[in-house]
Amino acid sequence: MERQNNESLQDRSIISSFAMSLWYSIGNLMGYGADMQPSTAAGRLLTVGLYLLSLILAATYVANLASNLTLTKSANIISGIDDIKNGEIAYSRIGIRLGTASEDYYLQEISKGSRNFRSLKSQQDLYDSLLSGVIDATFLDIGVAEYITNNVYCNLTLVGADFDKSEFGIVVPKDWAYEQDLDVKILELRESGELDRLEEKWFQKNGCPDSSNSPDSSDSPDSSDESALHMSIEAMSGLFVTYAVITILSLLLFAWKKRFLIKDIILKLMRRKALLVEPNVSETRHSTVLVKRAHNILYSDEVSLMVGLGPLTSIYSSAAS
Repeated sequence: MERQNNESLQDRSIISSFAMSLWYSIGNLMGYGADMQPSTAAGRLLTVGLYLLSLILAATYVANLASNLTLTKSANIISGIDDIKNGEIAYSRIGIRLGTASEDYYLQEISKGSRNFRSLKSQQDLYDSLLSGVIDATFLDIGVAEYITNNVYCNLTLVGADFDKSEFGIVVPKDWAYEQDLDVKILELRESGELDRLEEKWFQKNGCPDSSNSPDSSDSPDSSDESALHMSIEAMSGLFVTYAVITILSLLLFAWKKRFLIKDIILKLMRRKALLVEPNVSETRHSTVLVKRAHNILYSDEVSLMVGLGPLTSIYSSAAS
């Protein structure tokens, strides 16, 4: 587009011009710019497309980088109960509700009897302290924790595998008349799978829009964050389609500006092709005429010979007689 009109490209070879064009494109994409300026309308339009592509790509990269840094800083500080036992977070940042099984487990398995945790009076205090950043972790029953993180507090999450498994029971009066019937019905519900369906319906159902706290994704909490950090080709396809349209428009504009030159080149090519075809046709016709003339000459010689034999035969016959 620019070679015939741009002084920077006129005295260069084709390879050198291609290298300069590549340097110009990369310089504009990187935001550095180039020392060569376009001098045609098509070149300027293509440069606008390069600027637009560079601007959006740079903005997208910066946004993804900022998101990556933010998610890295806000990543889970622990991955399970072992990190708490190893002292990965301060014990004063662990909230425990007094008078619960969580307190007994902490005193027996973690602090060895030392009450160095942050004491909380109610379960709501646990949630409020986690959301406000007063504490970093706490212990809860798995059923309650799954329901809370999947339906109520979507900013809270579960980490690690279950621990300190225990059995639950239903308190009934001593020597209750329906005790055996209750045991039988509970056993039937467990064998039929009804208890599992109820657990999935009320405790494992995810009601948060962008939550990855479900049991299926708790084993790989970084999978959703990793997928959110990458831009797919489909998401960026509109940008490249726009640049392709601008490139096509630049080529069409260049062709329109050079339409008379292109027309002359096409006419010259057509005339050259016609000149190459015409001698072949004349040579074929000349050969045909020569063949016909040769046949006529041969036929005339034969006729002359036959005519010449006639008188000789007549003369010989008359002399003989």
